[in-house]
Amino acid sequence: MKRVAVLALLVTLAGCGPKAPEAEVSLAEARSGLVARAEAEHAPGAPAPVPPAEIFSLVRYPAQPGLLSAYVTPSPGDGARHPAIIWITGGDSNTIDDLWHEADPSNDQTAAAYRKAGIVMMFPSLRGGNDNPGRREGFYGEVDDVLAAADYLSKLDYVDPNRIYLGGHSTGGTLVLLTAEYSDRFRAVFSFGPTDDVAGYGGAYLPGGLTAADMRLRSPIYWTASIRSPVFVFEGDGQGNASAVTALQAASRGDLARFYLVKGGDHFSVLAPTNALIAAKVLADTGPQTNLSFTQDELDKPFASAG
Repeated sequence: MKRVAVLALLVTLAGCGPKAPEAEVSLAEARSGLVARAEAEHAPGAPAPVPPAEIFSLVRYPAQPGLLSAYVTPSPGDGARHPAIIWITGGDSNTIDDLWHEADPSNDQTAAAYRKAGIVMMFPSLRGGNDNPGRREGFYGEVDDVLAAADYLSKLDYVDPNRIYLGGHSTGGTLVLLTAEYSDRFRAVFSFGPTDDVAGYGGAYLPGGLTAADMRLRSPIYWTASIRSPVFVFEGDGQGNASAVTALQAASRGDLARFYLVKGGDHFSVLAPTNALIAAKVLADTGPQTNLSFTQDELDKPFASAG
């Protein structure tokens, strides 16, 4: 789906070295009162395609730039409140497209394991994506859009507002990690293959003219001390952003963030089996506080059996 764009980013990111964490100022405090740099004016993109009604509804959720498109699981009509997850795709994370057709398990960026398990899913597009209002800010205002999507999701009468999770892959993994560093809104956050420093993206997905300070506010490695809710970071050990995950782990403080390099997996193949495992654990995560945990053995097992 977005594999070519993601692979190009991985080549660029491979040369990025570790950084020291930011001083004792939270990401929310560092961003307070600042006006973000955004991309130049751009022509509107294509509207989000209409999904099959039995799988997703195409909705508009309110955010700072205006009404933004999203796909949301329709109500199952059973009168119950269900756990839900917001998922941010890799590549152009501001834009959504076909996320309902069956994907190859070696690169399942649809995260379909959640909806197949009965978990409500929301795929939000973000400012400047599709035909949305606003300008892309590259890992900055998009954090606010993700939080606005959570507000929308929490008001649906078939969603349990206390069991809303967040996940994303590659650029989406970077964005959800930044969101976890900015806010404790989510019960848990699952970040697949993030980068540590967005400088490695080069000109891709970032506005022009960013200063070093602007880049720091978009780079997860400087803000690991801001994490206030459970975060789980996954990457395959065979390809991708493994070095970035190792650097993030070295910079992390406290025990809220956990980092896993999955033996035998790569940047794409790690998605399907790990999301299936997470989905099963989310269904069992029913207490007042999350009880999620993962072992290295259970993460590695699908690849060991495949070998």
